[in-house]
Amino acid sequence: MKLSIRFFVLLLTPILVCYRPSFGQQFVQEVAKSYTFENGLPQGKISGISLINDVPLALSATKVYELEGQTWRPTTTRIPAQPAPTVAQIEGAKVLSSVKYQNSLIVGTRNGLYRLSGKKTERLFPSNEKYNWALRNVSVVLVDSKGRLWFGAEEGVGYLDGTKWHLFTGKEGLPYNQFTCGAAAPNGGVWFGSTRGAIKFENGLFNYRFSRRWLPDDFVNEIAIAKDGTVWLATNNGVGQIKPMALTLGQKADYFTRQVEERHNRMGFIAHSHLKKTFDVASWEHAISDNDGMYTAMYGAAQAYRYGATGDPQAKALADRCFKSCKWLVDITHEPGFPARVIIPADWHEAVNDQYGHEFNKRVQQSDPMWKDIYPRFPKSKDGKYLWKCDTSSDELAGHFFFYGIYYDLVAKTPEEKKAVQEVVGAITDHLIRHGYKLVDHDGKVTRWGDFSPEYFNSVYGYDQRGLNSMMMLSFLNVAKHVTGDRKYDLEADKLRKQYNYHIFALHPKEYFPPENVVPWDNNLCLMSLYSLIRYETDPSLLLMYRQALENAWLHVSKQRNAFWDAVYQSLANEFTAQVDQKYFEGKKLFAENRLYAPSVVENHYKAANNPAFILETLQRMPLDLIGYAMDNTHRLDVVFDPTPRQDPTKGWGTDGYALPIDERGHVRQDRDGFALQLSEGDGNDEHEGTFFLLPYYMSVYHKLIQP
Repeated sequence: MKLSIRFFVLLLTPILVCYRPSFGQQFVQEVAKSYTFENGLPQGKISGISLINDVPLALSATKVYELEGQTWRPTTTRIPAQPAPTVAQIEGAKVLSSVKYQNSLIVGTRNGLYRLSGKKTERLFPSNEKYNWALRNVSVVLVDSKGRLWFGAEEGVGYLDGTKWHLFTGKEGLPYNQFTCGAAAPNGGVWFGSTRGAIKFENGLFNYRFSRRWLPDDFVNEIAIAKDGTVWLATNNGVGQIKPMALTLGQKADYFTRQVEERHNRMGFIAHSHLKKTFDVASWEHAISDNDGMYTAMYGAAQAYRYGATGDPQAKALADRCFKSCKWLVDITHEPGFPARVIIPADWHEAVNDQYGHEFNKRVQQSDPMWKDIYPRFPKSKDGKYLWKCDTSSDELAGHFFFYGIYYDLVAKTPEEKKAVQEVVGAITDHLIRHGYKLVDHDGKVTRWGDFSPEYFNSVYGYDQRGLNSMMMLSFLNVAKHVTGDRKYDLEADKLRKQYNYHIFALHPKEYFPPENVVPWDNNLCLMSLYSLIRYETDPSLLLMYRQALENAWLHVSKQRNAFWDAVYQSLANEFTAQVDQKYFEGKKLFAENRLYAPSVVENHYKAANNPAFILETLQRMPLDLIGYAMDNTHRLDVVFDPTPRQDPTKGWGTDGYALPIDERGHVRQDRDGFALQLSEGDGNDEHEGTFFLLPYYMSVYHKLIQP
């Protein structure tokens, strides 16, 4: 069952009492709930929905049901009014829809749109400067609260405002065109039901509400809208409710902090939760991810930014806990400085080591020769109480170093707190240096994705990773230099630049082609590491190179509507703007061998090139319900498929050139591919952590990219 309105209100109320007060501008947050046979409705099709004094009545083939609390009960006392009979046919075609409009009857049929005035029948041909339509299958006609006449047909949708038609197809943002019904909202918006979900048009924009994220079934038979804007939808498998709620971003952040603390905190580690009953968050149980360290670090960074922006003592307590958890991942392992992926109790309910036996590893090696055949993958801690997962990857390191720098700057205040950060950062960095810039596992061999060495970059296995991994290694050294103050890390970085050209490789910090080399979570690693690399760099020549690297990375993710990536990019670009304004790069005779390079970078990258409105839009539109749902957007009319050779045929973007909005995609995690049109993030069996709102929100507040 989806997150109910009552459930949300119950959670929100104590948050507003116990947490800091929230201020800021309100926006509309849509919250969905599905009612099925579990709530008293019959199994199968609900043919109609209507409202009597805003009380919903659902019609099945044989009965009428009334909602009482959260349960639907058969009723004989409330009978919905039947629509007045209209003509059955016009010009031999069956009437599909009709509405009264300006003393006329507007009728939609399979053959067209008609106006009936007295005995006169006139066929209407909507047209504007782009389209001239002889409509077919006009399934919807309605009049909105502003007095405009609307229709929905195979050609698209449109409305008549006075004497002017406004017409919409996929090119104008209409997602689908097989309509079944429609309804007018009290605020001037309109809703269309279809065979594949519901479509809202409001303030000039279309929003698509389909899949179990929004509805119990995609086939919508009828829509009714209450005075407060709550939308009720009769579907082939129950009733859907979409309720608009006024929220501030601060209140939304409070809600997600509570969600993480209640359902996603396992011994201090932050990860998704498994749902024992599909779509039911009340059935949650703790789960482990492959990257508990990274996700705990991201939550810790969110709370560190929150503390830096607000001084809230609760934020410091949560950031402190995340730091201790991340440090525990380092302290528990076989060798100083090697961070584990995961820590679980020794009596964990899953036989984790049985899942990664030698036979499994050998099978994986057939398609991935670099996969490690290491056993056990979950060694036991020295005290025998815990298991920790090895084969740690660059993902984990990116999360650790990103968090440690932010935590050191914003949260660690006492000498003891500062020393703890210095020790763990020094330990990890020294491990990498000691092993030739490699993460070395308990078997004495490098991990699958933990090689940052020059030898790896010069091999057939690692040449494609050298841009990202070179930049990451330089970033780790910058964090270590900043936190510990030890000049040896500067000397190591200098060696990597002068002897092995790591800074040159870093100009291309991410692979973008061929498709098999491109994974979306590398965008996370790239931008998180660039953040630390640039913020802790003091050499103006390197800052110019890294600013160019940032722009190269940004060009390939700028269309994804990802609030976290947008926040990282804009905060760093704004800092560069401030440095240019302060004449930081002038008079230093930079790049004497090419005196045009420095002014070129300053001129071309002086200001951020992102659309700052996307951060706010994505934060507002991210659903409160973070269950993972399967969503297939390949049928949409407003999608442009990726024409790049060898690309996945199920990747694409909206007609505006950007990824579809976050609440219309099959994921809410901010380390996924926004262009993936077919995606399932657990298919109703997992709930994801609110970090993916909290981190970009508090980061944006701290860097003054948005108002709190």
